[in-house]
Formats: sequence, structure tokens, C-alpha cells
Amino acid sequence: MSDKGEKQSKKANKGLIIVIIAALVVIAALVGVIIYMIHSKNADEADDKRPVVVTEENAEQIAEEILNREEPQGVPMSYQVTMNSTWEFESGDKASSNAYVANSADNETAVYFDVVRNDTQETIYQSPVIPVGGELSSVKLDTDLDAGDYECTLTYHLIDEDQNTLTTVNMWLMVKVAN
Repeated sequence: MSDKGEKQSKKANKGLIIVIIAALVVIAALVGVIIYMIHSKNADEADDKRPVVVTEENAEQIAEEILNREEPQGVPMSYQVTMNSTWEFESGDKASSNAYVANSADNETAVYFDVVRNDTQETIYQSPVIPVGGELSSVKLDTDLDAGDYECTLTYHLIDEDQNTLTTVNMWLMVKVAN
């Protein structure tokens, strides 16, 4: 009876070891995907390559590529956002009464931003470049919107001296048009 119990115990231990190894492989693949996606966001926008799904077969190759990749120079590691999250307009063809965006003196680069409607993906505003320490408070949309509330994404482009995008930051924005 003890031999039979010992054999069952060994089988159970082998099954548990196999489950643990499979879980570790899945965790390693997920970590690889996360690391790859983080580094992919910092890649140059001119690079048309899409990220690759990490599998058991390519995990080592992708990890090696990530470790050997040169980080872009001059990309800010942080950005202080100063803006209000709801912009109100008397009508779609008038300047906002409260829109405000500033590029804090604590930031490292000039910025410009685009406002895109979430429902249609239409760009409704393109800002001028805002230097470090500058601000923008008079915003008139590039598109005459009908009365209503519009959920939008405001995308900051942190730029170098030649206005090349170094990285982007996305923020939620509500645009409210009264009339």
C-alpha cells in the first residue's frame, strides 16, 4: 500500500512541477511582451515596424534586441501637464472661455498638441508650438462643432529644436459647445 501511495505522490509532484514550469513560461512571455511594448513606445515614429508578439520560440531573440537597442537621445523621461480638462465654447465658431494649456518651466522641451474627437477620430484643433514656460489660453477650434459635449484625446508632442516628435503624451479632454 505504501508503494502505491508513494507512486501517486510522485505522479502528483511531477504534475505540479509541470504546471509550475508552464506558469513560469507564461509569466516570462508576459514580462517580455510588457518590456517590449514599453520600449516600442519610445521608438522613433518614423520606424514603421510593428511590435512582435512574444512566444516561447522568439522570447530570447526579442529580449536580446531590447537589451541591445540604443535609447533615443534627448527623450524626456517625464512631462508635467498643466491644462484644464473641460473646455467650454459659447458656440463652435468662437474662442473658448476657459481653455488653458501651459508648458511648465520644469519641462525639458517645447510642445504642440492636437485635439481629436474620440467618436470620429477627426482632428478638431492643432496648436502652435508652446515653448518651455509658455502657455496658450485663447483656443478657437479648427472645426465648427454643433452644440453638444465631445469626448476628445489631446495628444502632446514633445519636440526637439527641429520640431521632430521625441515622444507623445495623451490626455482625456471634454469639449462642451453651448450653442
